[in-house]
Amino acid sequence: MQYQNALKAKTAHGLASTSHSPALESRAFSRRRFLRATLQAGAILALPQIVPGAVLGKNGAVAPSERIVLGAIGIGNRGSYVLGCFLEEPDVQFVAIADVKAGRRKAVKDRADAKYGNQDCQTYRDLRELLARQDIDAVLIATGPNWHGLASMLSANAGKDVYCEKPCTKNIVESLALAQTFRRTGRVFQAGTQRRSLPNFAFAVDLAQRGKLGRLHTLHAHPGGLDPKTSGWAEPQTVPDKDDVDWDLYLGPAAYRPFNKGFLDGFNFEKGGGLTGGGCLEWGSHCVDLCQWANSADHTAPVEYEPKGKELHAVYANGVRLVLRNDGWIGLGSCPVRFEGDKGWIETGDDGEIAASSPALLTGKGAKVSGYPANFHVRDFLDCVKTRAHTRADADAACWAHIACHAANISLFLNRQVKYDPVKNEFIGDEAANRLRSEALREPWRI
Repeated sequence: MQYQNALKAKTAHGLASTSHSPALESRAFSRRRFLRATLQAGAILALPQIVPGAVLGKNGAVAPSERIVLGAIGIGNRGSYVLGCFLEEPDVQFVAIADVKAGRRKAVKDRADAKYGNQDCQTYRDLRELLARQDIDAVLIATGPNWHGLASMLSANAGKDVYCEKPCTKNIVESLALAQTFRRTGRVFQAGTQRRSLPNFAFAVDLAQRGKLGRLHTLHAHPGGLDPKTSGWAEPQTVPDKDDVDWDLYLGPAAYRPFNKGFLDGFNFEKGGGLTGGGCLEWGSHCVDLCQWANSADHTAPVEYEPKGKELHAVYANGVRLVLRNDGWIGLGSCPVRFEGDKGWIETGDDGEIAASSPALLTGKGAKVSGYPANFHVRDFLDCVKTRAHTRADADAACWAHIACHAANISLFLNRQVKYDPVKNEFIGDEAANRLRSEALREPWRI
């Protein structure tokens, strides 16, 4: 990557240097100059060439030609953790941070400079300046949800591969645009749904997909939020200096609202220009995603959604039921899922333990990994950047898992059943629900 960019630059320079007229070249380049240049070249070639071992990849170092040059956009608490996972990988060279908050820009730069022992990490307030850099191969996007989808698409259009934290989109139309953009550009995308790379969840999904539970009939997901209320408008406060916090850029494509510090770090569910998809998107973009995977539904979504008491029930076209519920779990940690078939069931969560209807189902489950580390997921992304393969949570998988969550939110918001056509990507005979599939973007932002 770095080597390829350097080679392009040298080639361009060489072409530029031969643009003089032949007559001038003939007069300027005399026989004496030719002999002198030849002798100097011979002397240089005769000198011993000392190349640092790190350049050749010796002693465990990664040669520059094999390094992935990384930039980051919007690095707060979660982004700081994921960036740490990237910095642990020897084939990553982190070079730039774009953030609307000056304090965050400085913190990330200080961290990178301390790691590399230099002052090379560049800072930008506007993500577009970072994306204009030709030396950057990939970006980590960990802004607020308002920016995730649009920043990912802008990055793909700029030729960057993308690791994007979740939730990745704010609405159904943005979900579809995300998938289409990455198909069109051929860039690599990894949604930050890192549980797809954790062994206990992968083991449970494998049992479901291979028919070890029998005919799959019900999937259970922990949604986190099932109360889609709008957040309203907070009391206006004095707008900070633009260099400290660029409020206009922070809002980006969202509808304008007066500055309030409480809006800087989290928003409730809002339809029509809001700053987040809210509702069941937070945990849902993990847990529903795992249920989609178990049902081999990475290219579709449920076709019916209906609130039922404290739960949301959905049904796929193949008859499998998806139940979003917060209560009644065995107690295996956060982000639990449960898959049920006519021959057995399996349940797991973030503590890494797996429960099943039969001990035989747990044969070969492997070592326990507790918590929800992102290291495996980051490594999968980096490997796919090099091989150009699809990641475990590519743009299509992210698109349809998010559509399932958005449709569930719309059903909850309207407090009634809705029916969705995943071929036409619209709600069937439901004008009110269809109006909530998308939202206007504030100027000058476009998908």
